Amino acid sequence: MATTFCLVHGAWHGGWAWDPLRAELEARGHAVVAPDLPCDDCDAGIDAYATCVRGALGGVEDAVVVGHSLGGLTIPLVPARVRVFLCALVAGTGWDGVFVPGFGERRRRDELGRSYYPDPVDAARELQYPAGSEALAARLRPQAAVGAGACELRGPVAYVVCARDAVIRPEWQRHLARDVLGVEPIELDAGHSPMLSHPRELAELLDRLA
Repeated sequence: MATTFCLVHGAWHGGWAWDPLRAELEARGHAVVAPDLPCDDCDAGIDAYATCVRGALGGVEDAVVVGHSLGGLTIPLVPARVRVFLCALVAGTGWDGVFVPGFGERRRRDELGRSYYPDPVDAARELQYPAGSEALAARLRPQAAVGAGACELRGPVAYVVCARDAVIRPEWQRHLARDVLGVEPIELDAGHSPMLSHPRELAELLDRLA
C-alpha cells in the first residue's frame, strides 16, 4: 500500500540527508517529504520545527513520520499514523548517559552559540557517514540550541536502534524504546546515519512498518 513518509532530520542536517532513502522509498511506490528544519535559526525552537514539518505535509495526517537523532524531539508534535524514532532522542529523558564518550570533541561553537563542525572530514567520521561522503558533510549547518519539547504520544510508535551507533549509545536507545516508549526495539546493524549508509535496509524496515 502506498504511504506518505515524512522524514525529519537531526542536528546540523537538511532534507538532503534523506536523499538515498527517499529514492528507495519512492521506488517502492511511496510518497516522501523531507523538509529543511530551521536548525541554524537561534529564534526557532521545537515548536517552529514542528510547524515546518506540518507545512511540508500539507494537511496529510496519516503519514509515517520518521525522526532521526534530534528529530525525535519534533515528531511527537506532528500528526502521524505511525511515528518512528530512528536512533533518536526522546523528550523528557535528560542528557546523562546519552552520548558515546568522546562524541563531539571536534565540534565548536560560533558567536551565536550554535554548534558546528569546522572540518567536514571530522563530521563525516563522527556521524558515521559512508566512505567518500565528506562532500555531504560540507553541507551541514550550524545547530542552534533547542528545548526538549513535549512527548505526549498518541498512536503507534516504533524505535529503531542502530547497533553500531557511535553517537547515541545503543544501550540508551534500547532504554528509550522499552522503558520510555514501551515498545520492543527494532535492531538495525548500522551506525548513526543509516539513511546514508544503509538506505535499502532502512527502506525495507520502514516499508514493513507502514
